Amino acid sequence: MRLQTASRLALLSVLDLAADPARQRSAGEIAEAYRVSLNHLAKVLRDLNRAGLVESVRGVGGGYRFCGNAKRTTLLDVIQIFENVSGDATVRANPIDASATEAALSLILKEIDDTVQATLQSITIDTAVKLIQKLPPRG
Repeated sequence: MRLQTASRLALLSVLDLAADPARQRSAGEIAEAYRVSLNHLAKVLRDLNRAGLVESVRGVGGGYRFCGNAKRTTLLDVIQIFENVSGDATVRANPIDASATEAALSLILKEIDDTVQATLQSITIDTAVKLIQKLPPRG
């Protein structure tokens, strides 16, 4: 599955902030940590704020912090703020005009889409953060 840039930035930001919900990080700090465009990240953080997953704190020492429910919010919930993951993107053959090969390929691609969607729906932010914390630090 290929995610749009906004979805990828949203996942990085949410997982980063959810790792320590009491900590505030500026958009600049997050952008620098993941080597991404500050301008694009600011738009993503604005949308995450509107969705109730992060809150912004203005002023000196301000920034963003995670305010969602990490045990109930899934990776799919975050991605769906920015894109449609309903599986409609696969090649769908017209059932009347489809050859057996086209029909079979369409079924296979739908099954793949359904599996990806189910996996993303089953992984909470809390689970992902715990997985990240188990990984050895990268330098």
